[in-house]
Formats: sequence, C-alpha cells, structure tokens
Amino acid sequence: MPRTTKAVIAGRDGGTAVEGEHGVLAVERAARILRAFHAGEPYLGLAALSERAQLHKTTALRIARTLAGAGFLVQGADGSWRLGPAAGWLGAQYQQTFDVNDAVTPLLRELARETGESASLFVREGDVRTCLLRVESASEERPAVHPGTSFPLAKGAPGRVILAFSGQPGALYEEIRRRGYHLAIRERAAEAASVAAPVFGTNWQLLGAVSVSGPASRLSEARLRSCAGAVVTTARRASQLLGGTYVQSLARRRP
Repeated sequence: MPRTTKAVIAGRDGGTAVEGEHGVLAVERAARILRAFHAGEPYLGLAALSERAQLHKTTALRIARTLAGAGFLVQGADGSWRLGPAAGWLGAQYQQTFDVNDAVTPLLRELARETGESASLFVREGDVRTCLLRVESASEERPAVHPGTSFPLAKGAPGRVILAFSGQPGALYEEIRRRGYHLAIRERAAEAASVAAPVFGTNWQLLGAVSVSGPASRLSEARLRSCAGAVVTTARRASQLLGGTYVQSLARRRP
C-alpha cells in the first residue's frame, strides 16, 4: 500500500508534531475566509463568503462554523456572517506591537533601489503635508527633503494625492482618483518632480501618500510614468501592512 508522506516538526518541549498537507490546507482556507471581509461590507451571506474565498459552500460553511467556535466569526439571526471578537483582539495586538517606521522603511528602501530615486511617505498635518519617512537615492548628494519637512498640500504630487483622496472636488482630483496616482513637475519648486500614490489604513482611512521624487532635469514625464507602477505597488503594500484595503481606482469611492 502507498505510504502517506507527512512532515514531522520538533516541538519546544522535545516532542514532535505531525503536520500533514490537509492541516496546512485547512489553515490556508480559514485565512481566505477571514480575508473575505471588507470594511465596507462587514456582513456576508454564505454565497458571498464562499465566492470571495473561492471555496465550495459546504466547505466554507464548515470552516466558518469552526472559526465561529473560536470566536473569529459570528453568525447573525439572518444567517449572515461577520468578524468576531477574537479577530478584533488579534487586530488590537497587532496594532499595539506595530511600528510604522520598521514596517514601511524597508518598502521605501526597496522602492528607492528599484527606481533609483528618493522615496518618501508623507502625511497630512492641517493644510500641509509632512515628510514622515524618507530614503534617499544613491545619487542624491544634498537631500532636499528631510523627515519633518512640510510643504503646502496643493504643491507637488504627494499633496495632490492626499487632497484627491480626502474628497477634494474638481476635475484634476477626479482624474487622480480615477488613475490612482499623480505626477507633478516643477510644481512645488523649479527643479522638483515627483509621482505619488495613496496609502490607506482601516475603514478606508487615508493615511498619506508614498512618493518618488528627484530633480526635474532627470525626472521627465515619461520617466515619472515609468516609476508610477512601482510607487502604486509600494503604496498598496504599505496599505496592507497598515490594515487598509487598496484599489487602484477609487473615483466612485469618495470619503
């Protein structure tokens, strides 16, 4: 008879734990169930839950009931499901131990390395945008921006992105929301150019903007557009780390 291959993992107490493929698959499926919930749709019926998790209804129901038993899901009187208190507790523990600098700086470092330009995270402070994190490019001899430096919101790509995803009206901001990023040349300063994309936290809360910037003499419009994909990807990854949900076009979704 054919043998079933299993992985044996040594436990801390000196014992062993047998982990088969079915156990790993069950955990992966449970994670898909939990990831099916979005801030805008806290309640999901079984059909929607199974569709988003890409699982058969019978499988989705079995896993949902198991998660409910552990407090990670709650089923309402109408049969719909929502995240349970255990999920909230887990999220709270994550937030308490989370450090923005430790989480986002490696992403900015990777973005700077990929594009060859300086990468930053800007946040809104009243009517200005302030640089929270910055990774300089290898070619930047005299950094023009330091953490803590502030600029007007309506000057430069990061500020325009923050305004757009804060619900600012106007054709320009509608276009930014539709496109998902913005580029600016010689807007903040005569020799400044940048491209930026939004970063979100929980419940679609806008946290700021990730940007790549450098001298306009080097960053033409074509060059900025070639960097846009990397900027959007970094913003999406930062949003995921910060508990947010990112979609590239949010023209129909205004705060």
